[in-house]
Amino acid sequence: MNRKVPFLLLLMTMALLLSGCWSKKELTDLAIVAALGVDKTEDGKYAITLQIINPGNVAGGMRGGGGGTQSPPVTIYSATGDNLVEASRHASSKISRRLYYAHANLVVVGESLAREEGVATFIDAIDRDHEFRITTTMVIANHSSAAELVQALTPVDKIPANKVLKTLEFSQRKWGETIKTSIQDVMKGLQSPDETTVVSGFRLVGNPKHASQLENIQESEPESTLEASGIAILKEGKLVDWWYGKTARGTVWTLDKIQGTAINIDWKEKKEAIAYQTIRQKTNVSAHVKNGAPHLSIHTRVEGSIGEMNVPVDITNVKVISKMEEEVEKEVKKEIRTAVVEAQKNKADIFGFGEAIHRSHPSEWKKIKPMWNDVYFPEIKVDITVEAYIRRAGLRNKSFLSSLNDDQ
Repeated sequence: MNRKVPFLLLLMTMALLLSGCWSKKELTDLAIVAALGVDKTEDGKYAITLQIINPGNVAGGMRGGGGGTQSPPVTIYSATGDNLVEASRHASSKISRRLYYAHANLVVVGESLAREEGVATFIDAIDRDHEFRITTTMVIANHSSAAELVQALTPVDKIPANKVLKTLEFSQRKWGETIKTSIQDVMKGLQSPDETTVVSGFRLVGNPKHASQLENIQESEPESTLEASGIAILKEGKLVDWWYGKTARGTVWTLDKIQGTAINIDWKEKKEAIAYQTIRQKTNVSAHVKNGAPHLSIHTRVEGSIGEMNVPVDITNVKVISKMEEEVEKEVKKEIRTAVVEAQKNKADIFGFGEAIHRSHPSEWKKIKPMWNDVYFPEIKVDITVEAYIRRAGLRNKSFLSSLNDDQ
């Protein structure tokens, strides 16, 4: 009997410590939000657009078949409020399930909201929410509203939010004119001394009404689609400019975020005759202060291969390879220079030059900081050096174009 007492006490203690399922959430009671769009109405209220996953339609494809009723993989709900919390709770009057933000992978901000009010205010609500992750990707709707992007249905990727995320990821990896940024990245940029950061843009190509209809994903060539478009420059939380093309890529070069890209160079009299594909790249920014004047140096090293040649070139010749490398260096340097000049025009130190000075010369930075954005940064001298190397030539050295040229 004496042995049973301690055992019973142990069992009772374990029962008290076990939490059970007090915080359980049934899947059938949850509305899983994949994307959140944020706009501002004409009367100053926040308008949210929720992209909610239809699990059955995603798993088994669109319902129906011959003559059956078809259902989309996501459902869209909208609501308004004086703030995001009010708008989200207002949406509950339209949805039979509890909104669940833990799987929200995308936040889309309307361009007019980003320009007029900025993103800092509503980010506070996201940062406070215990379900919403600050690692969620943020994009700004390029020349459109967030609602139009969130409502669009996309082929291949059944969930439109995933289409946006994958496009940003592969575009940065292969092309280099976009950059995937999270809410956390935006918060860090806005909390920096310069209060500037960059966010990728996304735009809807085609008719917004058609994009939200099932017919759009039933066509072999969709009339409306979503695509990455430019880099948004945020200053003090507000959108101040859009950068595209080589200016955008120069920005990604300087930020050391290039994962891969292709650079076309001229050869003799033919424009963009040779395609150079990057394999490895690294950019370093260093700062110096002399006699109270700051000075910056950008050094980029890139290694790559020849992807295509539209002219017969003897690449077994060392001098020819050296000449090609020089042309690549000129192009990369030109793109970085263009990005730096545009940043100076906007007085937006998105590259963290001020932080580089702070790290290397903290005492000098205290004197420079009050006038950095308006005086020093727009006029600062920046030296750019680029080292480019060709490591590979694909499967062959001599192009078959050379043999064709010989025959002629």
